[in-house]
Amino acid sequence: MQFTSTNKHKLTINSGLLSAARIVASPNFNERPKGVHDISLLVIHNISLPPEQFGGTYIEQFFCNKLDASAHPYFKTIAAMEVSAHLLITREGEIIQFVPFDKRAWHAGRSCFDGREECNDYSIGIELEGADAIAYTDEQYRVLVEVSHALMNDYSNITAERIVGHNDIAPERKTDPGEAFDWIGFRKLLNA
Repeated sequence: MQFTSTNKHKLTINSGLLSAARIVASPNFNERPKGVHDISLLVIHNISLPPEQFGGTYIEQFFCNKLDASAHPYFKTIAAMEVSAHLLITREGEIIQFVPFDKRAWHAGRSCFDGREECNDYSIGIELEGADAIAYTDEQYRVLVEVSHALMNDYSNITAERIVGHNDIAPERKTDPGEAFDWIGFRKLLNA
């Protein structure tokens, strides 16, 4: 797969919000724990609703607790869950922000990185619209690199080495972003 970063626009962060993002406020967040001031981890996830189907507003509905359980058989198994991520990057590269970066989104669950547990406390979660075994789009990689640079500029404790997959912090429970995610290509772009 070939993809290149075009740096179409410089993304900025103001009051925890990304300049280019469409805001869809999720109720599924809380304050970061007292004493946690070091946002220092970026976690990459994937999501598709229904599984392996793309487009529509089901992900937005899910993160806002408005998913209609009767719209698809799979939704009955997840409709009552209260989860969120800070950002979603769609297949077309649209950025949707659900939770401000300075707040604690509910994306990682039970997790551990470098001996430190409860990654939600000190991380930012980005969902890519996708599935473990389906290739991500060039536009998603381009936007993810731009977003990562913006986050690394504003949160100096997030370094390239501290950008991980959900599977890295919860390996017994999670597999995303999956084998289809091109970590080598992503890191090449990130460091270009």
